Amino acid sequence: MRSFSPAVLEPPADKVVIELISPERLDPYLAECAGDPAAALALYQWNSDLAAAFFVPLGHLEIMLRNALDARLVRRQQRRGNTAEWYDDRSVPLSRNARADIDQACRRAVRSGATSAPRGKVIAELGFGFWRFLLARQYRASLWPDLAGAFPYAPNRALDTVEHPIKRLHVFRNRIAHHEGIWKLPVEERSEDIRTMLGFMAPAADAWVAGASRIDEVLRRRPGRCTS
Repeated sequence: MRSFSPAVLEPPADKVVIELISPERLDPYLAECAGDPAAALALYQWNSDLAAAFFVPLGHLEIMLRNALDARLVRRQQRRGNTAEWYDDRSVPLSRNARADIDQACRRAVRSGATSAPRGKVIAELGFGFWRFLLARQYRASLWPDLAGAFPYAPNRALDTVEHPIKRLHVFRNRIAHHEGIWKLPVEERSEDIRTMLGFMAPAADAWVAGASRIDEVLRRRPGRCTS
């Protein structure tokens, strides 16, 4: 006589997903959705889609910003008659943290068997935080007079005009990079910060990035609020 083993029942799919993501991470979403697991996961998924939509224009901004600032630092070296790369030149008044970032970037940029790092690779290895802190107040008197030229369409040459939106975007980008929630943040304002900074560098850059942006489309698809 054939014997049968008891059926093994799979737990509800929502429960499996929540356990893998972790209940702690989903607590804010569950609270927003009155404990409804399906609604909380829908909100979590939408948050991920929104973060992905922001990551593309943030990436464009990072590349354009670093190239614009690098160009101004190169010009500064030329104006001063210095032939060394600005990141190698110890006369450039960079902070200890900035020097550490450069040393690390150079180590990463050296290809196998090479004796030096290609400059383009060094620039690419310097993270968004490095460029953000070049626009900090500690460089107001030393580097900012040269770096201000990277933003020819800014309404003035005040450092605060550029530093404040970049500072906000740096914090925002780090939240996205660490997969943190952004759904409760003023994301429309961060979208405007991106456009503002691109516009300060070149209106054409702003138009090009905005033309392919998915941010507004994703914002329109936000799940309905379900807090009781």
